[in-house]
Amino acid sequence: MLTPGVVEGPPLNVELHADALAVLRGWTPTSPEAATARDRTLDLLAAGPLAMSREHRAGHVTASALVLDATGTRVLLCLHGKFHRWVQLGGHCEPGDRTLAGAALREATEESGIAGLRIDPVPIDVDIHAVGCQGGSFHHDVRFAVLAPPGAVGAVSDESEDLGWFPPDRLPEPLAGGTTKLIPPALAALRRAPLRPVP
Repeated sequence: MLTPGVVEGPPLNVELHADALAVLRGWTPTSPEAATARDRTLDLLAAGPLAMSREHRAGHVTASALVLDATGTRVLLCLHGKFHRWVQLGGHCEPGDRTLAGAALREATEESGIAGLRIDPVPIDVDIHAVGCQGGSFHHDVRFAVLAPPGAVGAVSDESEDLGWFPPDRLPEPLAGGTTKLIPPALAALRRAPLRPVP
């Protein structure tokens, strides 16, 4: 039974919200801009679990992944179907997501069609950008490094126009802002520790 004046929405993900707080509070930012975005995202998370949902018009946390091939010499980008720019894989958190890294890994798997991806659960960047959700909102995007298995071949998803592997010094155009800056911290993550199959 609905309470008068209360709009029913998707279930709030308390576990994912707690993980986002823990991850961002414990994270050492990779740039001054990422530090500012992290602090603003922590402020957003003060709204509670609703900040993990696209229903939160003031802004919501999303998760994305820069996928590297097994040699670390190519990155996988998609030509986004809505804004027609090449960008890393990722998107909205879903009710079943328990961790930010898990959300990023799910998105990367769905959008690449590649099984067996492995993720570093330490973010490589946080970025805030305006989007058209709910008539105008902001994505507070937490970004991760992901490693593909040897010989991985991707498949274009319904959300993309194209998908391709590119050397970091020869990225395609038009390129989404902020994609290039993900490459150095992603490569550093690959050198730092083995990436995990499950977050």
